[in-house]
Amino acid sequence: MTTHTSASPIGPHGQDGERPTPQPAPPGPRAWIALGMLCAVYVMNFLSRQLPGILAKPIQDSLHLSDGQLGRIGGLYFALFYCSISIPVGWLADKTNRSKVLAVACAIWSAATMCCGAATTWLQFAIGYMTVGFGEAGGVPPSYSIISDYFPPGRRGRALGLYNIGPPIGAALGIAFGASIAAAFSWRYAFVWLGSVGLFAVIGVLFLVPEPCRGGLDRIADQATASKTGFRQTVAMFVSRPSLMLAALASGANQFITYGLTNFAVLFLMREKGMTLKQVAVYYALVVAIGMGGSMLASGRAIDRFTRRSKQAYALVPAASLSLALPFYLAFVWAPSWRLALLFLTCTMFLNYFYLTSAVTLVQDEVRPDQRVMSGALLLLIMNLIGLGLGPTFVGAASDFFHVSHPHQSLQIALYMLAPLYVVAVLLFLALARELRNENRTVGETVL
Repeated sequence: MTTHTSASPIGPHGQDGERPTPQPAPPGPRAWIALGMLCAVYVMNFLSRQLPGILAKPIQDSLHLSDGQLGRIGGLYFALFYCSISIPVGWLADKTNRSKVLAVACAIWSAATMCCGAATTWLQFAIGYMTVGFGEAGGVPPSYSIISDYFPPGRRGRALGLYNIGPPIGAALGIAFGASIAAAFSWRYAFVWLGSVGLFAVIGVLFLVPEPCRGGLDRIADQATASKTGFRQTVAMFVSRPSLMLAALASGANQFITYGLTNFAVLFLMREKGMTLKQVAVYYALVVAIGMGGSMLASGRAIDRFTRRSKQAYALVPAASLSLALPFYLAFVWAPSWRLALLFLTCTMFLNYFYLTSAVTLVQDEVRPDQRVMSGALLLLIMNLIGLGLGPTFVGAASDFFHVSHPHQSLQIALYMLAPLYVVAVLLFLALARELRNENRTVGETVL
């Protein structure tokens, strides 16, 4: 796999006529230590973001929130705040020290998590949780870029796949510790205690993640031509590349499902399947760790392996996994008991998350080194605006709508309504596969 400049479209893997690129040395201990620290920060990030969904029932009872209000807080409001700040933060990280930007972001979202625990009204809670959105804006895009400068092409898929284990670990730990603390004390203690842990990660970032050389592991030709690119040029490059836009839109449709599901899964299991917080702390945590965590590991290996043969694998792998996930998802929503529901949910989660490593690796490989943070921010902006902003908001609003006629199954009906999004996401990934094939064909004709 090779990295391509924005000036020339993607070239096919193993294309005849293309000079072989010398293989960079394997990543050393410094790279793996940095990756481990970045993954730990991502764990803290996702842990903070998942707490409202995990503790939805006690929060709802304490602050007297409807499903629609929960959906807007965890979806639309959070996403709007994230989208308003992600682009300037991405621009800043592309121009300055990415590790320091990440450290500041970590401090802000950790403090905001603690503030959520002190909220006494839904407005205070909403403002605190919206501020946690800084974590996505200032944490993930710089990390993607840093990893791409610690790991060479051909190894980035696995490295980014390992990094993306952060969400399942963070979600699992949030479920295990958050639900346990809430069951023993209060949901407020869970926010305060777990938020305070993130503050210690700031020190780790500053000492264990030194700023790497931008583009130091890319092709010599890319390094020679890589000059500082302006904000407008990077945005124009991203939106003018059909493959990058299709990757973002397909991933957004995929996230519509994943965020719509995960933000209400615990509430659904407790309210309509009969689980308790103590059961959630053990069994649902295992489901997330096995299902989502296994998906991140498997997807990274799959992307590195199959994209050596064809770059269409960036799109075909998530398209296939989502096609397999749909029947398991429907079975999860239908299941008459929480035990059977968790079995189907494990399979659903494993198959739902292949898109993430695929989309991130594609974008990081296909743009210039000085455009990576900004391009990663644009990818996440589109994905989160569609998926995070609309997914939970839609499920919460649908549940409120059906509550009048079906007060005991309103959330189940709302979750059923996510099923058509699987078809939409698969069709978009297939369109991306066609675009990647066309780009390969165009470059092949140019070389000939």
